[in-house]
Amino acid sequence: MRKSTFLPRTFLVLFVSFISLHLLGCDQRRDETINVSLKKVEKNKTITPEQPVKRLRIAISAVISPKETFALYRELLDYISAGVHLPVQLVQRETYEEVNDMIRDKEIDLAFVCSGAYIKGHDQFGMKILAAPVAYGKPVYSSYIIVPIASPIATVESLRGKRFAFTDPMSNTGKLAPTYMLSKMKEDIDTFFKSYIFTYSHDRSIEMVAHNLVDGAAVDGLIWEYMNIKTPSITAKTRIIKKSEPFGIPPVVVPPGLDPSLEEQLRNLFLNIHTDEKGRKILAKLMIDKFIILDDHKYDSIREMNAWINSK
Repeated sequence: MRKSTFLPRTFLVLFVSFISLHLLGCDQRRDETINVSLKKVEKNKTITPEQPVKRLRIAISAVISPKETFALYRELLDYISAGVHLPVQLVQRETYEEVNDMIRDKEIDLAFVCSGAYIKGHDQFGMKILAAPVAYGKPVYSSYIIVPIASPIATVESLRGKRFAFTDPMSNTGKLAPTYMLSKMKEDIDTFFKSYIFTYSHDRSIEMVAHNLVDGAAVDGLIWEYMNIKTPSITAKTRIIKKSEPFGIPPVVVPPGLDPSLEEQLRNLFLNIHTDEKGRKILAKLMIDKFIILDDHKYDSIREMNAWINSK
């Protein structure tokens, strides 16, 4: 029997958020107001040069929790809005799949997605890379397998029979990479772990490990490194026991059929943001060096992991 759902998904996300916020003492942030749409947006027709967008709809996949996402990306969204002279609507969803569906249906004009979601969107309906970030000097990232700092667990093999946290079913670092690691060991997640859950954001997974709510988790290395600088009191309670090989970094994408002039305007904005003083300051807060053009083939290793797992 599948052991991944010992709480309904929506309840689990609320429960994890509640526990994490109280354990982290986040009451001082209650007064913040976040204007983030979590409701379905009205469907719009395909954007064409004859029918320009009146607002730029930007989605950010649930790499981190909604409140942290808004705080982290707010200045970048304002910068994009000013650069293309359009108001920005931030759209978030609980899962990567929901964001992919909106990109496919052209309800989103631009999105920050994970690499696993990108290859599915590219291969299924032609999702396009607009630009990709360079972080810590490289356009790549890895999956980190982490455990509580005081845990005796030192290897992936030692997680057998333990409680584990994945991020999202479509996540590369938070689901595919660790599943591949186990598959190469001739193990299956349904029989290897005592139980596992999906937290739907990497920061939640890190917090759950830090507070011993699970015995281990697979997380985006970029998020762990970011938190290690911004909130070291959390990451200090975790320990990395395994880093995967590097993969093509999560890209910024657009749907097929976006107005070519808008697409080019957006691409130029991202590729040149590091040349502007204000832009450099925004990137520095995000721990991003700059944006570059990254070829689709840089994501082939993720496709190969998918193919390996599907062949078993």
